[in-house]
Amino acid sequence: MLIRAYLRASTTEQDATRAKDQLREFAQVYGHRVAGYYVENESGATLKRPELFRLLADSEPGDVLLVEQVDRLARLNESDWAKLRAELQGKGVLVVALDLPTSHQAMSANRVAPDDFTGRMLAAINTMLLDMLAAVARKDYEDRRRRQAQGIEKAKADGAYRGRKTDEGLHKRIRTLLDEGKSIRVVAGLLGCSTNTVQRVRATL
Repeated sequence: MLIRAYLRASTTEQDATRAKDQLREFAQVYGHRVAGYYVENESGATLKRPELFRLLADSEPGDVLLVEQVDRLARLNESDWAKLRAELQGKGVLVVALDLPTSHQAMSANRVAPDDFTGRMLAAINTMLLDMLAAVARKDYEDRRRRQAQGIEKAKADGAYRGRKTDEGLHKRIRTLLDEGKSIRVVAGLLGCSTNTVQRVRATL
């Protein structure tokens, strides 16, 4: 069993590695080390997350996908969450989230349940709670987006909306690396920004 930690933040302004020490310490409590950290700045509302799928591609059945909170993994709509869950189940990867205590049993080295019935019940409860938290995360995302849109509309009506300020320094560094022939993913990795940001800059070249 290998532990693979997934760390995600929605924007380049957020530190996706913020919870790295916490995940490492959690794994150590159960006598494990984290085999790899997969870090990206991508929206939790999309399945276009290359590092998450690289983690899944590297995983073997029985490996653990470790996250700080379920919303790091799933702010997806119902259809996309069903696709991701099917991918996880197909790979035999077990999700452990620090905010989902029932998932912590997967960190046990032997994972021996008192009996088959109890084990199946625990698995069913964990799946149900994972689905519930994913739904809550999606609702929270949609509520925040709605409040943000309402705030922008009010600011526009008041003549106070100016939009997000462009990071000209970052865009200049992106253009330089793209001119050197580096790929979008490599540029994003070097500069710690999202691939979407690099794609937007490339579209202006």
